[in-house]
Amino acid sequence: MSNVGFRIYTKIKRPPLEVVDAFLPYATPNIADNMGRAFCMDAGIKPVREDSKLVGVAFTVRSRVKDNLMVHKAIDMAQPGDVIVIDAQGDMSNSILGEIIVRYAARRGLRGFIVDGTIRDWLGIKELGFPVFSRGAVPSGPFKDGPGEINVPISCGGVVVNPGDIIVGDADGVVVIPPCDAEIVLKKTREIAQKEQLIFKQVEDLAWDRSWVDATLKEKGCEIIE
Repeated sequence: MSNVGFRIYTKIKRPPLEVVDAFLPYATPNIADNMGRAFCMDAGIKPVREDSKLVGVAFTVRSRVKDNLMVHKAIDMAQPGDVIVIDAQGDMSNSILGEIIVRYAARRGLRGFIVDGTIRDWLGIKELGFPVFSRGAVPSGPFKDGPGEINVPISCGGVVVNPGDIIVGDADGVVVIPPCDAEIVLKKTREIAQKEQLIFKQVEDLAWDRSWVDATLKEKGCEIIE
């Protein structure tokens, strides 16, 4: 009997939580701008609550469409600080998790869920305030038969997510940071956040240098007709 597609990997290499938590003050757009505007999940992956802030370590699940057996196993395996990231192939017909699962995950010290699919109990989850991102909500529940895989590379929101990646989510969406890039991305994000504050001040003083716009148009050969 082949176990391909029905596997669980118990060990992942997690970055130190102090490295992960260093991204907490920063917005996802500032992070994304320092990653070539890549590593961003698509616009369909949104938080249940717009004021959600999610920072943690990816604990990945590949589930069969309409099924959450491996999600249940992942919740029992994941450690405090982990974010369960679920590749449900974008299916919109059956929910992958609901309020009971979210309550249990929160009690165990997990930091959130990202579901490339749907959830249910939207209002109950919203009231809890626990960070959950998904493509939407639907009343129909999942099956619990498998197959599926845990702690393998997955696709979520159009981005490859590996176990141990750093996950940051907010009202704008979700970015994925490979741990090997964390130090340089964090450094550049701090710099761009400081630069942004300066621009805010220049805007208030009507002193924001806009000369680059005309310079770029001239370089492109744009014709301006009066």
